[in-house]
Amino acid sequence: MEKLGTYNPNTNPATIDLKFDRALDWLLKGAQPTDTCRAILSYKGVLYKKHLLGGVAKGAFTEAEAEAKFNAWASEKQSKIDAKSNKLASDATAAKKAQLAAETKVKEDRAAAIAEKKAAAAAEAAAEAAEATEAPAEEATEA
Repeated sequence: MEKLGTYNPNTNPATIDLKFDRALDWLLKGAQPTDTCRAILSYKGVLYKKHLLGGVAKGAFTEAEAEAKFNAWASEKQSKIDAKSNKLASDATAAKKAQLAAETKVKEDRAAAIAEKKAAAAAEAAAEAAEATEAPAEEATEA
């Protein structure tokens, strides 16, 4: 049994490392892939390449035209994958910025509340100090 590649669904988008030529050769020899394997091969373009080679064998178009069609499809597919990766990265960056802004707002609100409490405590202490200085002054005038 030959290992044709690996599949890691834990990344986004999923990571697929495939020996393209060996997988194509395997299919051309008559292999029947499982549903999961068929989906992976379709995603990577192996089934499309097999389809195009069938058209070449029937004389529908030349091998150069088949290569041109496949390369156009592959570049479009790669651009979609790159766009998805870029979108995921930008979404993650935006989420991180939003979280940082929310944390900064909470920190500022907390600092304002603490400053308000300290100001109230300082005002209360100043009022008590003023009362304490007024009370001895009143006692001195009464005596």
